[in-house]
Amino acid sequence: MKNNNQPIGIFDSGIGGLTVANAVSKLLPNEQLIYFGDTAHMPYGDKSKELIRSYATTITDFLLYQKKCKAIVIACNTASAAAYEVLRDHYKGVVPVINVIDPMIEAVIADDDIKKVGIIATKTTVTSSVYQEKLTRRKPTLNYSAFATPLLASMIEEGFYNNNISHAVLKQYLENDALNGIDALVLACTHYPLIKNEIAAFYNNQVKIFDSAEVVAQKLKLVLEKEELLSNSKAGEDVFYVSDYTESFERATKIFFGHKINLSLCNIWKRNDEGDE
Repeated sequence: MKNNNQPIGIFDSGIGGLTVANAVSKLLPNEQLIYFGDTAHMPYGDKSKELIRSYATTITDFLLYQKKCKAIVIACNTASAAAYEVLRDHYKGVVPVINVIDPMIEAVIADDDIKKVGIIATKTTVTSSVYQEKLTRRKPTLNYSAFATPLLASMIEEGFYNNNISHAVLKQYLENDALNGIDALVLACTHYPLIKNEIAAFYNNQVKIFDSAEVVAQKLKLVLEKEELLSNSKAGEDVFYVSDYTESFERATKIFFGHKINLSLCNIWKRNDEGDE
């Protein structure tokens, strides 16, 4: 039986999903967050769907049964594409599961002013065609163009954003013919909210930017309201787990979450793991 004071579980293949956790924290300050970054298995993009589903199920079981989370957010495009339907069906009636793709699709198709939307993402997400297929099915009249921007995620992880290097890389990508004539742009990677302002400036604020972190946080709020699960006061401190630890992950958390946080090592694939707390 879920109650309002239970935490929200958020997971990603690494630490990029901390942008989603940060947006949730700002929008819903009364909610306690339990974050799990599967850094031992990152990146998910070169893994099979079956393996990603296995990881996602193990992580969800950990968040649900050990950490007693009242809702699960898949803060990763690859995991959302590969595992969302499996998790949704498996935990139906047990816990709401939110992914990062469907809320973005819903936000885009709800705006009738948009005639052509661009989608920028990693190669894996673009080649999966998940955004293209969903947009075609949900709104056949909408024009879209998906374009892989493979350097952006690693550039952001290394701290290169809002500077001359990121300006140059973004200019090279955004001037591509694939993105000509767009009036909206979907940032289909949880790293990209960190360069949202740079992208908006490139388009002189004339293109509507869909930020996955903000859109998913809003969707989560709606789901919690519908399920009557919103918390009135924060039950405890946010906790951030990773399945493998390096100092570079610790340093990078400040980039994604806005301020320094402490990572706890928690390898949920090892029995008798003592790194749980």
